[in-house]
Amino acid sequence: MRMIMRVKLPVEPFNAAVRNGSAPSVMKRIMEEMKAEGAWFSSFDGHRGGILIVDVNDASDIPRLAEPWFLNFDAEVQFHPAITPEDLGRADLESLGKKWG
Repeated sequence: MRMIMRVKLPVEPFNAAVRNGSAPSVMKRIMEEMKAEGAWFSSFDGHRGGILIVDVNDASDIPRLAEPWFLNFDAEVQFHPAITPEDLGRADLESLGKKWG
């Protein structure tokens, strides 16, 4: 299942990784391992962070995707299901509206 993975990087230890020069290589290694469908980096609530689109075939994939961020940067990681317009079309909203509306 396609998931939106939100990564929030606390100021420390990321600042230390930037100062000692390890941030770019660690980030590159994580991203290569993840094979994200897409990735965008920005700031969230005053912290560095990113939005990544990842494929989660099984719940056991979640640690493989999250642990590198936890272990290297003490990051907060959240997963949210991502629904495409095609997925939404197959959801039969009309029937749900009749049943529950």
